[in-house]
Amino acid sequence: MNQNRHSIDFNIKATWLAIQKMYNSLGANAHITHSNGFVLLNIDPESGTPATKIAPLMGMEARSLSRMLKTMEDENVIYRKDDNADKRKVIICLTEEGKRKREIAREVVRDFNAEIRQSIPTEQLSAFLETIRKIAEIADDYKNKKII
Repeated sequence: MNQNRHSIDFNIKATWLAIQKMYNSLGANAHITHSNGFVLLNIDPESGTPATKIAPLMGMEARSLSRMLKTMEDENVIYRKDDNADKRKVIICLTEEGKRKREIAREVVRDFNAEIRQSIPTEQLSAFLETIRKIAEIADDYKNKKII
C-alpha cells in the first residue's frame, strides 16, 4: 500500500479534492465553479465587499483572486465600484445574476453541510473540527521553521 495514503496531509488533500469535485459537478449546470462559488459567498450581497478583504477570507493570494475577479466580471456576476469613503479602495459587488448564483451556491453548501451533520455524530464532528483547526495552527507555525 502507498505510504502517502497514511499521511495526514494526503488525506486532507484527497478529501478537499473530492469536495471540490463534488461542488464543481453540482454547480456545472448553473456555470458555477467551486472557486467562483466561494468568491460569491464571500461578497456581501447588499453592500459589496472590499476587494482587499476577499483574498484573505479565502486563503488566496491577491494575484490569483484578481484573475478570478476579472473572469467573473466578464461573466457579469460581479462589478467593481469605488469606495465612497476612500477612493483608493475598490468594492466588489454582485450583479443580479451574481446574487442568483450566490444563492445557488449557498443552498448547495447548506445542503452538503446538513448531509454531513446527519451522517456524522455531533461529538465526532466536533472533534474533527477541533482537530482540523489545530492542524491549521500547526501548519501556520510550521511554515516558519527552517528545515533546509
